[in-house]
Formats: sequence, structure tokens, C-alpha cells
Amino acid sequence: MGILDLLGFGNKTNEIKDFIERGAIIIDVRSAGEFTSGNIKGSKNIPLNTISGKINEIKKLNKPVITCCLSGMRSGQAASILKQNGIECINGGGWNSLANKL
Repeated sequence: MGILDLLGFGNKTNEIKDFIERGAIIIDVRSAGEFTSGNIKGSKNIPLNTISGKINEIKKLNKPVITCCLSGMRSGQAASILKQNGIECINGGGWNSLANKL
């Protein structure tokens, strides 16, 4: 396991596939404007600055979550928030990179 894995940025292709097979939802934490300019089909846009207020809504979905953003930094923060609230979650990184793994 390398430093990128420890920070949540390593190669997660197998983990992402496992989450998708289990019906994971993809939450894109970029701003609404960024999301409109391009996104993963079927993903939900919940900007990072609003995600704490959506915890109960996300929990009700009762599904694992893959977060994404532009580079992986905001999605890493979002994944941490979700995990702290008992939601099974991984940081999918940048949305373009994640789309290529799906």
C-alpha cells in the first residue's frame, strides 16, 4: 500500500466495481455550474458545502456511495464526512477519471 492509497487516492478500480455491483450511488460534490458543464450520467449533484445538511437524505437511500469532483480533493472531504456519519463511502476521485473506470 502506497502513500496515495493511505490518503485515499490510490488505484481503486476493483473497489469501485464492487460498489457499483452493490448498487452504489455516485455523488458529485462540485458546484451546480461545474456539474452542468459535464458529469457522470445518473450521478447526483450535492455540492460539498451542502453535503452535511443532506446526511439524512443520503442515509435514506440505503446504498453505498462513491463521491467525485474535479480532482479528488473535495470528494475526499465529502467521503470523510459521509464515513463519519456511518455511510459506506469511497472517494472516486475526479469525475472524468471515475467515468473511465465505470
